[in-house]
Amino acid sequence: MNREEVTLLGFEIVAYAGDARSKLLAALKAAEEGDFAKADTLVEEAGTCIALAHKAQTSLLTKEAAGEDLSYSVTLMHGQDHLMTTLLLKDLMHHLIELYKRGA
Repeated sequence: MNREEVTLLGFEIVAYAGDARSKLLAALKAAEEGDFAKADTLVEEAGTCIALAHKAQTSLLTKEAAGEDLSYSVTLMHGQDHLMTTLLLKDLMHHLIELYKRGA
């Protein structure tokens, strides 16, 4: 993979992880308002976005594991950072939404 291809995959990861992050924060807002069905739907949608980001990430890992030399890309690093923090946010949102449900 050349640098441009790696950079494009980085942008793809950023986009999917960013969409997931937005959905997770909207889910928390829905839970704060007592709309748990909406919160659950948004968390599920975020999971789909995360899966798509992970698929892009896995394609790179597979190529590297097969011995392909991958170009360095700050955009890819940025995407990895977004994905990692979004995964953490998803875990946190799950617990916070459950707390809101128990308080309802």
